[in-house]
Amino acid sequence: MPDTHPTLHPVIRRLWPNDGPAVEAYFLRLDPETRANRFMGALSDAAALTYAHGAMRAEGLMFGGFVDGVLRGLGELRPASAPLTGFRLGVQAEAAFAVEKAYRRKGLGQALFRRIAAAARNRGVRDLHVRCLPWNRPMRELAVKVGADLRIVGGEADGAVHLPRPTPVSLWQEGVTEAVDFTLALTAA
Repeated sequence: MPDTHPTLHPVIRRLWPNDGPAVEAYFLRLDPETRANRFMGALSDAAALTYAHGAMRAEGLMFGGFVDGVLRGLGELRPASAPLTGFRLGVQAEAAFAVEKAYRRKGLGQALFRRIAAAARNRGVRDLHVRCLPWNRPMRELAVKVGADLRIVGGEADGAVHLPRPTPVSLWQEGVTEAVDFTLALTAA
């Protein structure tokens, strides 16, 4: 019997300012349920576009999961408080992301989370928090799969993954990966 949920081989890369149109199109493509789960409440198209514009300039980093050149999953790494100066984000940060419904359960969300966790680790984050609505089963399952201790508190599920300290090798790997990401972003433009 053929696998009905084959694993994708997406390109996971950091998003840059020239990716703005792809980010806008992505948020507009999200079905109402996925968009509501991502933002923990209903969001109109106009509000989604406003968010997309601000997200590209906000503190932290954004990563995209591209399938056949189209952004199908998007993850954000945001500091929990005002970031420290320079490269560091602080000891706590939040990961937020969503994957288009047709691309779930194929490894895209897990690949995005791994990339977000690596970037967080290298920026001094010790606890990477994930939050979602209690009925957002795909996100809850992914959070548990990546090691988050998830608890339902006050109408939302909240958990954190404790990250190891960065190493010279992890920093080097991210430097090389970001150089490749930037090159891919330029060629996509």
